[in-house]
Amino acid sequence: MKQRITKILPRAVLASLFLLNMETMYAQSADEDKSDDPVAYGLAIAVETEKRDTGFGDFTAELTMILKNRHGETSERYIRSRTLEVIGDGDKTLSIFDKPRDVKGTAFLSFSHKEGADDQWLYLPALKRVKKISSNNKSGPFMGSEFAFEDLSSQEVEKYTYRYVGDDVLDGINCFMLERDPVDPKSGYTVQIVWIDKEEYIPRKIDFYDRKSSLLKTLTFSNYKQYLDKYWRASEMNMINHQTGKSTRLEWREFKFATGLTDRDFDKNSLKRAR
Repeated sequence: MKQRITKILPRAVLASLFLLNMETMYAQSADEDKSDDPVAYGLAIAVETEKRDTGFGDFTAELTMILKNRHGETSERYIRSRTLEVIGDGDKTLSIFDKPRDVKGTAFLSFSHKEGADDQWLYLPALKRVKKISSNNKSGPFMGSEFAFEDLSSQEVEKYTYRYVGDDVLDGINCFMLERDPVDPKSGYTVQIVWIDKEEYIPRKIDFYDRKSSLLKTLTFSNYKQYLDKYWRASEMNMINHQTGKSTRLEWREFKFATGLTDRDFDKNSLKRAR
C-alpha cells in the first residue's frame, strides 16, 4: 500500500506540542476512535504499544545475523544479546559477537534514552579499545549490516512525533498505520511508516525514508512468540535496503527472561569483560 508522506507541522512545532501535551495524551486510550485527531490518535497507539511491553525486567537471547549482498551472496555472524529494562528511561543492551573469527569478541553497548541522544560504545578487540559512537554517526551502518546504529536503540515513545494515517491489512493481519517523525535532527530518517498489529500492539513492518524523503529500507517482523504469557518477541527481523539491493536478516532464539541482570552487567567495563 503506497502512502503519500506529508508533514502537517514543522518538526520543531510538533516536538513542542508533543512535550507539552504528553501527560494529557498518555491518559487517552488507543482503543477510542480519535481518527479525527490523527496526531493524538497516533500518539495514543504508540503509548499503548510501549505500555504492553513494559515490566519484563531483563532478558537474554542468541541470534544469527545473515548479511546478503546485491548478488545474493551471504555471510553469517553469531551474536549473544542482553537487555535490561530501565524504568523511566530507555533500555540498556549489550551485544557480543562470537563468530566468525574476524569479529569474535567485538561488543556493542547501547544506553537508550527517552530524551536526548543515546549513548553507544563499540569494543574492538583487535585495537583493545572502546570507541564511543558519535551522535553524528548514528545513521551509519552497524557492523556492515543494513541496520543503522539508531535502529538498535529501544524505540521509546518520546523519540518521535506521531500521526495516524489509516488502517491496512498486512499478511491477513489488521494493522494501524502510523507516520512517526524522529525528534533527533541528526537522525538518518525524515519519517518512518509503521504498521502496528491492532490486536497485540506489536510492530509488523516499518518503512524508513531517507533525508531526501525517498524510501530507503523496509524492516519486517515475523514468527512472533509470546513469553511470560505477555511479552511478544519476533523470531525473525528482515531489513531490506531498496537503494543498494542488500539485506540483513536477524534470526532470534533462546529468549530467557528474568535472568538477574543488573546495571553492572552493562557498564563500559563489561565491554572488555564480554566473552
